[in-house]
Amino acid sequence: MERKHEVYLFGQILGTHSFLLRDGFLQPDEYAEIKDQYFLPGGETGTAATVLSSLGVSVKMDGTWIGTEVAPMLKAFYADKQVDLSSMTFTEDPGVMDYVVIAGLVRSPMGRFQTLFETGKRWWGVPREEDIAGCKAAAIDPFFRDESLLAAEYCQRNGVPFVTIDSPHDSLLHKLAAVNVVSKECVAEHYAGMAPEAIMEKMQQATDGLTIITQGGGEMLYARKGEEIHRMKPFNVTVRSTLGAGDTFKAGCVYGLLHGMKDEELVRFASACSAVAISRFPLPLNPPRIEEVQALIG
Repeated sequence: MERKHEVYLFGQILGTHSFLLRDGFLQPDEYAEIKDQYFLPGGETGTAATVLSSLGVSVKMDGTWIGTEVAPMLKAFYADKQVDLSSMTFTEDPGVMDYVVIAGLVRSPMGRFQTLFETGKRWWGVPREEDIAGCKAAAIDPFFRDESLLAAEYCQRNGVPFVTIDSPHDSLLHKLAAVNVVSKECVAEHYAGMAPEAIMEKMQQATDGLTIITQGGGEMLYARKGEEIHRMKPFNVTVRSTLGAGDTFKAGCVYGLLHGMKDEELVRFASACSAVAISRFPLPLNPPRIEEVQALIG
C-alpha cells in the first residue's frame, strides 16, 4: 500500500548552478578562482524538500514546471529520498535555472525570473486538493499568484496548517498561514524604513498565526496576535555559504509544525536547522540531519 506523504510543498523548484569562490567575492575587472561548483536542486521549495527528507519527513512537492536540462538531475537526486515528484509537470523546454556566486557571507543569485513573469504565461503547476488532503502540514511559496492562493484555500478546507514566507500583512497567505517567515528582503520591499517592531505589530493584527521576522545574522522577532514580541539570537556558527539558509529555516518551521512544537521551540529548531545549513557547502549534498540539529540546540 502506498504510503501517504506527511508534508505537501508548493512553490519554486529549479536547478541551481552554484559557484563557491576561493578568495573573496567578485571584484570588477579582477579574476576570481572557483573553488567548487555544482548543479543541484534549488528554489525555496526544492531546498525545503531536501532538508525535510533529511530530517526523516516524507514529502510530496509541486510547483515550477521542470524542463529537459533540469529533469534528469532532479529525478536522479530524489530517487533515494522521501520526496514524491509524481504531481510535477515535466516539459520539453530547458527548464528554470539560476546561477549563484558565493563567498562566505556574501552571495549573488542570477536568473531570468523577471523575464519569465513578464511573459504573462504560467510556468508552474496547479495544486491538487487530493495531494493536500490527509497530509499533516504544508508549505506554500507566495510567488505563483492564484495557484499559491488555491493551495492555501485547500489547506484551510482540509484543516492542514501551512508555513509561508515573505507574505505581507495584508495578504491572504499571511492571514491563513500557521507560520509566516518574513525575511529582510521582504522587509526592504514592503516596509522600507519601518522598525521591525512596527512591522511585527502590523503582522500580529492580521493573523492568528505565528509571525517570525528574520534579520540575517541579527536577532529574530516572533509573536502572535495579542502577545508581546519575543526575541531570539541565531546560533553562532562558522559560515561557509548562506545559500539555502532561509529555505532551510522554512523547512525547520514545517518540521516544528508537523511535530506540534510550541512557538519558542519551533523558532529555535528552525534557527538550528539554518545554522547547520550555512556551515557547509553544497547544502543539497549535506543537508542538516536531526541529530546534528538536536546537538546544536542541546
